[in-house]
Amino acid sequence: MTDARVTVECLRPTLRDAHGRVIRDLRISITDRCNFRCAYCMPETGVTWKAASELLAIDEILALARVFVSLGIERIRLTGGEALLRDGVVALTAQLSKLPGVKDLALTTNGYRLEGYAAALAEAGLNRITISLDSLKDDTFYQMTRVRGLDRALRAIELARRYKLAPARVNCVLIRGVNDDEIEAFADFARAWDVSVRFIEYMPLDGPGEWRREMVVPGREAYARVQARYPLAPVAGQSPSETARRYRFADGAPGEIGIIAPVTEPFCGACSRIRLTADGKLRTCLFSIVEYDLRDALRAGASPGELADRITAAVAKKEAGHRINEPDFIPPSRTMSCIGG
Repeated sequence: MTDARVTVECLRPTLRDAHGRVIRDLRISITDRCNFRCAYCMPETGVTWKAASELLAIDEILALARVFVSLGIERIRLTGGEALLRDGVVALTAQLSKLPGVKDLALTTNGYRLEGYAAALAEAGLNRITISLDSLKDDTFYQMTRVRGLDRALRAIELARRYKLAPARVNCVLIRGVNDDEIEAFADFARAWDVSVRFIEYMPLDGPGEWRREMVVPGREAYARVQARYPLAPVAGQSPSETARRYRFADGAPGEIGIIAPVTEPFCGACSRIRLTADGKLRTCLFSIVEYDLRDALRAGASPGELADRITAAVAKKEAGHRINEPDFIPPSRTMSCIGG
């Protein structure tokens, strides 16, 4: 006899694009504002922020999140700008953590303000945190972020561990001639601090438009240099849709190394992610040049069903890949700070 028990998991809808990829991950930018001016993300001066009325209100973010989750989204990451600059981030986290079907709720931050938020975010139901840390040297940290904040970033990692916002991840964007001399030091750091250090290739999303291919440190180079210092072994059970290829230290030491190589080794074929910008636009790829408006439809009174139809139709048009390595590649008009990391 067939077992009549059917799990809720089996009943959940599947959001799928035209290339057969199942979409389970949503990154929600909750503000375009940032207290850093990272060179790979935004210009140093002349930055203008959107008016508050243009950004999604907290209740609007929640309304759209409910629709996304009803369509099968399981993992949500809150980003910015700098997510901890958004008023109501703790209350939003608490509400999102209660949505049936959400299996993982994470947040990306530069860590500068985490001291005042870590305990409350953990209490609100945040599962994990990722902290941007592009250098372990004060002067290089300042060169890359234009802020004297290395001590606060390191303190943020300590707080993430204290409040079990784990596994704590550390994102390091490598730029040739700027911080690529620190790869081995970051491997030492991963072991000493028991964190996952993820080396990320420099992408053409910077504000000044200074990206050049020769400034990219290939992921395979970062891997080879760590491997030469500490033999690595792949982490078991990785999903093909993960952005990072993850490695543990073969000698059993704590910590982990991740390689995110979207430029030299694109992983678009297994992409499971979509993005919602702070002003309510759905982006089906980090490098999309087309956006789908959800904010105005929501404010015009669109029902959850109508919003779900819009989302489903947009996801069906998700790009096969980002085309960074194609001669006709067109960078998106928004910088990373406006899209959401």
